[in-house]
Amino acid sequence: MYAQLAGAIGGLAVAFGVLAAIKDKLGLSWPVTVALTAGGLVVLGYGIFKLNATVKRVLAGELRPSAALKQDAPAQPVDNPETAVQAQVAHGLDAGGQVQAAAEAVPAHPELTEALITAQVIDKTEKIRADEVTIEPVSTGKRYTFLLPKTRTYKDVERRLENVAAWYGISRTYLDLERDRDNERGVRLLMLDAPPFSKPFPAPTREEIRAFNGVPLGHDVTGALAGVPTLDKASMVVAGMSQTGKTTLINGLITCLLIAYGDFDLYLLDGKFCGLVTFEKNCVRYESSDDPAVFESMVDELNARVAKRYAKKRQAKLNRQPEPKFKPVIFIVDEAADFFADDGTNKGKERAAGIAEKARKLAAKSLESGISVVLLTQRPDKDAIPVQVRNQCQYRLCLYVESEGTAKVALGDSYFTTAAPINPTHLNPRYRGQAVMFAGGTSTLIRGFNFADEFMWEVVDEVAERQKRVLETVPGSPLTQAIDLMRSTGADFIPTADLAPALGITETRPGERGKQLSKLLGVAPGKAEKSDVRGYALADLIAATASDA
Repeated sequence: MYAQLAGAIGGLAVAFGVLAAIKDKLGLSWPVTVALTAGGLVVLGYGIFKLNATVKRVLAGELRPSAALKQDAPAQPVDNPETAVQAQVAHGLDAGGQVQAAAEAVPAHPELTEALITAQVIDKTEKIRADEVTIEPVSTGKRYTFLLPKTRTYKDVERRLENVAAWYGISRTYLDLERDRDNERGVRLLMLDAPPFSKPFPAPTREEIRAFNGVPLGHDVTGALAGVPTLDKASMVVAGMSQTGKTTLINGLITCLLIAYGDFDLYLLDGKFCGLVTFEKNCVRYESSDDPAVFESMVDELNARVAKRYAKKRQAKLNRQPEPKFKPVIFIVDEAADFFADDGTNKGKERAAGIAEKARKLAAKSLESGISVVLLTQRPDKDAIPVQVRNQCQYRLCLYVESEGTAKVALGDSYFTTAAPINPTHLNPRYRGQAVMFAGGTSTLIRGFNFADEFMWEVVDEVAERQKRVLETVPGSPLTQAIDLMRSTGADFIPTADLAPALGITETRPGERGKQLSKLLGVAPGKAEKSDVRGYALADLIAATASDA
């Protein structure tokens, strides 16, 4: 209060001094001096106000500088109103206001506008124009195609997709979002009428599988085939709780590969003992076991093929020759977590660490040589599949899991920060084979194919017959002679002592005889099941003829 009072007294003193100076200079009376001073201040204030308003209008684009100079000129009568409007637009007068008025005259799409405002995708002052919305019916729902306001992009919808679903009173799994590749404001939003996959789609035909551009893994929510572009230079991890449909999904994948992927070598390790047995006839090597030693043996075999292929690639580069083309190899492991587990002892932990390193090496180095790894696990926790192995898998599939943390283990720690993520905990476990597929930075909700057993058996037999015909065309060699001998006798295993004389080896010393036979066949011997007798299995000899490296 003291400061305010002091300021007021000072102001009055200054004003009185100014007025006294003016009175003394002009020789006027006090009333005239006060009146003239007040009038001058009013005129000066009005002039400043007028100048400020004119400058603001020019800067805002409402007036051109030349028009600002003429704005106070008297209006000329115009006979034609349309000519007057055209003249105004030509001179930039109120053009912005007319465009804004025209935009405001277009009605908003009430449903989308309210939904996106409530979901905080757009502001309350913005709207979705009704003339920029298209609604297209599809077999399972409807697809909205629309443009966002000029201040928004597709990512604004992407970040708030769960809020949009909440406004409609549905789950995020009911929605599928696509962007317009030609316009950042363009959005395509698919909304299902019923829970996804509540009505099963028919299994695809051979023609549909062959026509698909890539490797089909299942149907998307509209019933179209969905999958990955290729398994070449890419590996995959498939995770989900027990009884959610992993084995059914992978059976469908193998069936599609046999139909449309061309000539490839298949290695299967069936940790469930009978989950993948349908395809044993088509395998270069099939094992039904949960023993980590078996897994390690198969990994060693494939790492050896990787080494041979890299040696051929290196030699081709040194000789300035085209890079060799290798037959694709696909290694599928069911219940992979069992093979990385340890028994808690130091020796067990050492062995588990060694197996993990071999698997990492295979997954990391095999891709450039045409060998792909597919790992399935029903224990998608942080210790199930080592991180260094899991990180080598470019494709991730996660079926129903109970927690978001578990989903991150399967799909990646940063998955929920990616474009339009789908939470696997929201999947309905009643619909087996339903999975979130994360590939190429995009999430897709799919459901694996459930082929009839009869259809898969037919495909397996056709491929086995084709493989047999190819084998029969291979020129005569010790390998084919050994295979023919075993087939003629119906033997699945033949001891070295019996096979060597049949192939012309007369050496009687067991060690030397085994070396000669192994060199002749190019295949290392093994032991008969539950026996120490060394010899050769028919499946191993057939695999050796099928393998190019």
